[in-house]
Amino acid sequence: MYDLLLLNGQIMTGDNTEPSFIDIGIKNGKIETLGNLKSKKSSQIINCNDLTILPGVIDTQVHFRDPGLTHKEDIETGSKSAVLGGVTAFCEMPNTIPLTDCEKELSKKIEKSNKVAWCDFAYFIGATEENISNLNRYEKLSGCAGVKIFMGASTGDLLVENEDKLLQIMSNGERRVAVHAEDERRLKERFNLFKNSKTPHNHPKWRDPTSALLATKKIIKIAYQVQRPLHILHVSTSLEMKLLKEVKDIISVEVTPQHLTLNSPDCYNELGTFAQMNPPIRTRYHQKELWKGIYNGTVDVIGSDHAPHTIEEKNIAYPSSPSGMPGVQTMLPVMLDQVSKKNLKLSKLVSLLCSGPAEIYKMKNRGKIKEGYNASLTIVDLNMKRSLKRQEIQSRCGWSPFLNKTLTGWPVMTIISGVLTMKNHKLLDKPVVKPIEYNS
Repeated sequence: MYDLLLLNGQIMTGDNTEPSFIDIGIKNGKIETLGNLKSKKSSQIINCNDLTILPGVIDTQVHFRDPGLTHKEDIETGSKSAVLGGVTAFCEMPNTIPLTDCEKELSKKIEKSNKVAWCDFAYFIGATEENISNLNRYEKLSGCAGVKIFMGASTGDLLVENEDKLLQIMSNGERRVAVHAEDERRLKERFNLFKNSKTPHNHPKWRDPTSALLATKKIIKIAYQVQRPLHILHVSTSLEMKLLKEVKDIISVEVTPQHLTLNSPDCYNELGTFAQMNPPIRTRYHQKELWKGIYNGTVDVIGSDHAPHTIEEKNIAYPSSPSGMPGVQTMLPVMLDQVSKKNLKLSKLVSLLCSGPAEIYKMKNRGKIKEGYNASLTIVDLNMKRSLKRQEIQSRCGWSPFLNKTLTGWPVMTIISGVLTMKNHKLLDKPVVKPIEYNS
């Protein structure tokens, strides 16, 4: 007797290149059986005819603003957005108030998530110049996604730009380190050129490609020096992508849906400061190289970089307007739309959103549809055409750069540890959630 049977769906296991018709039997939150299960009994049966079942989508870069900035977002609203977008687990960044830079603050986030989150979770510990000696212990704590370094685009203690300090951080631990790579010195110098600017069209000129390349080169050098696996977040430039292609033995790479589908100057013409993020949306030239990075295997992960601000904050005149945009609810449909346009194979998308994140961060029993694995699954209708309406946005910020844009391919069900949590764009019963577990 199963708890849940998924019948007649086309299954992308994370290993196959084309969908297979395989039934899935779920019990006690795990995938127990794969095969022809139409004669079996279950407490709940879902007919997935004409639907495609993916391993649970994992978003490895979100900013849920909790604690300290909860007027923009919190763990509950952010995770609801995730589930509505087909996301079954998230990894959240440490630039909250207070910073997530110690065991005490990590524990607070985990305690709250156990109560209010709608999907499974993990939290990055922010590297600072003060906590270097403890990072090897922090990264092993339950619920810790790893260590995050901000080389630029941050303030206060989370900004680490000194090369000796970076070397110390990278030397103290073993797990993969996630990095925001922009060169702070160059950003400060170039800000003087644009501080009186009134248009976000200058954002990619201020935070130019060289700012990203300099930081990426610096941290790659250190990674090789200490032989520490490294993950470069939200890569946005052509030269970075060409460089990263040659260092895939210990370096993994993320791009975002925004950088893949929006471009300068069009996005600034249409959205103004609502298109402002760090690193910036750039020209089609750079965008083309990001896609090449996907096709040739340089890119390992697509992350949303969900970073909401309120409409009032985004309406502040540039350059005082904050950088960042929501994305956890739209990441999957935006990329499924690229599948519908033949720009991306479905099997590649599964690698970038499901198996890839689990593999590079060594998540336990996630990222594939496999017996014994966690029964968190994302069910999509590849042919559904619809647009996101404002009233459907769960994020507290209340807006999206993809609002009212018709997309083909949408998540229609989200299953968290065997519990149907979202169906037809509506939240159902809140599941029991837990921290993501990692293999040592």
